[in-house]
Order: sequence, then structure tokens, then C-alpha cells
Amino acid sequence: MICRGSHHSVRLLASLAFAMLALLAAGCNTTQPMESPGVVSRPVGRADGHRSAETWGDRFRANPGSPEAAINYAQMLRGMGQHAQAIVVLEQASIQNPKHTGLISAYGRALADAGNYKQAFDVLNRVHTSDRPDWRVLSEQGAVLDQMGRHDEAQRYYATALRIAPAEASVLSNLGLSYALSKDLVRAESTLRRASADAGADTRVRQNLALVVRLQGRFAEAETIARVDLPSEDSAANVTYLRKMLAQQNGWAQHGEPDEPVRTRGS
Repeated sequence: MICRGSHHSVRLLASLAFAMLALLAAGCNTTQPMESPGVVSRPVGRADGHRSAETWGDRFRANPGSPEAAINYAQMLRGMGQHAQAIVVLEQASIQNPKHTGLISAYGRALADAGNYKQAFDVLNRVHTSDRPDWRVLSEQGAVLDQMGRHDEAQRYYATALRIAPAEASVLSNLGLSYALSKDLVRAESTLRRASADAGADTRVRQNLALVVRLQGRFAEAETIARVDLPSEDSAANVTYLRKMLAQQNGWAQHGEPDEPVRTRGS
């Protein structure tokens, strides 16, 4: 779903809109990031990003077995579009920390970002066992299956995650968008409303809800939801994009997929 950072939320909303209106655009990232101790989460500018990458790169090279250094360095690399290098960093660290949930999950996400879905799924499968399942990893695996177009299977993983963590907003958000990708917009909306009602739900969940409401043709309601959390300039950008979708929808139906919007992959 929708990820951190004001400009990032706008671009990823656009990516999700493209994914759903195209109905099978599996390249969209349908998971929220799973946090690990020491992971940088604040949005950074380009200059700050390069400095942070250098800092974490130095720490990683000094201690390539450090999960904190590997996760943060890989996140910086992915933010600069260096996905292959991020995979190498996480793979190297995971060899020394084969049971570190946050590290292995980051490795799996990086693989999924690069389109290596089967490998990503297999890597995530290593993190937990049937007697000690991890709901965060199950949600990650569901997201990978959604990216592979295997929505029914993905929804079973989300359901298992919810049995462990009932009403967890991040899992419900993923499940709701999985329903949307399955063209079940009514179920998607009800699921995302459950997610957005959670006190811990963040902007991403409500923006996903706005998108699904819009896809059912209730543009004014979607616009209201989209404006709740975002700064005025970001809200305006989201609304502008939604209006553009409305104007182009008939053309898309006649001519196939729209031009793909800018995609920014989150951590």
C-alpha cells in the first residue's frame, strides 16, 4: 500500500490506481513495510539520502553482519533505485543472521521489488515455521502472491495473519487492496473501512480506502476521504490525479491500459 513520505504517498497512490484500473498490474507494491529496530523511516531529500547512504554504507562495510546497518543501507540504496546492490547487501547479511525476522523480511521485499517473486516468497518462508508463524511475514507473503496475480492464495495468507493479529490495520489494508485487485470492490471497501477505523491506522490506509471508493464511481466521497490526512498540496495532487482518472476512464476502457504513472517503490 501507500507508503511513507508526502510526495511518496501521492506517487504510490497513482501506482495503485494504475494497478487497479488496469486490473492486473502486478508490479505495484501491495504491502506496507514491516519495521525493524534501527530502520530509518523518515523521508529524506536527495542530498540527505546520499549522505545517509554513505554513512550506512560505511557502517555496513565495517560490520557486514549487522542487521541494522544492512537494513538501513539497503533501504537507502533502494530509495536511490539501486535495487540489485540492495539485494546483495541484504543477502550477505542474511547469511550471517538466518533467523533475523526484520532482515530476512527486508531481503524478501527487495527481491519482490526486483520482480523475483518466487525467490522472495521462498526467502520469507524461511523466517517462520508452522508452529511459530509471524503475522507480519504472512502479510508480506500475501503481498508477494498479489504481485504474482495469485489473489486467492494471497487472501488466505492475510486471513491466517489476521487469526494471529485480529483487526491489524496493515493486514486489513493489504487484504482490502487484494480484493480490489480481484475486482471485488464492495468487499475491498468494507475491509478498508475496518482498517481505517483502527486507532493505529495511518494515512496510507485511508488513501487506499479513497482509491477504492473512487473506483466505484463515488468521486466526491473519495475526494473527501483523500483530503483528511494529507497536507494541502499533497491532497490537491491526489485529487488532481483522481480527477484525471475520471476524465480518462472511458478512454482506458476502449483502448486498454493508461500510460503508467511514475512509480516510486517504498521501503
